[in-house]
Amino acid sequence: MKILLLKDVPGLGTRGQVKDVKDGYARNYLLPRELVVEATEGNIRAVEGHKKAVEDHARRERTEAEDMASRLSQTVLEIRTRSGEGGRLFGAVTGQHVAEALAARGFRVSKKQVDLDEPIKIAGFYKVPIRISQGVVAQVDVNVVGTT
Repeated sequence: MKILLLKDVPGLGTRGQVKDVKDGYARNYLLPRELVVEATEGNIRAVEGHKKAVEDHARRERTEAEDMASRLSQTVLEIRTRSGEGGRLFGAVTGQHVAEALAARGFRVSKKQVDLDEPIKIAGFYKVPIRISQGVVAQVDVNVVGTT
């Protein structure tokens, strides 16, 4: 029996593949668990259409992320906070502060996307990586200015 895999099946194949299996295996195991459907022309066309839509969506998201990364890399943020002698800050500048400063500039970035290794505790100029999506990272210039 020719079947079309709806999910990855170990030892058989991956989603979207057309395979030829024994009738009993298909009827007694694969079909009741909704892992496969019979490989008709309509089912194959539907899966290919769905696969194309998913690829288009992923490509569109990737281009949007790359566009946002290019805009972010041209952005210079200035964060003002109180400091003491020698530029040491009272407290620290965290990912939350950077995300809020980006939100004020019109960027939708969560604090989890701001990839600070540790909070900034000394006034100065820093390059902060922002993880926009999988594989797309932008560097934002952050100028931390201490005020007395």
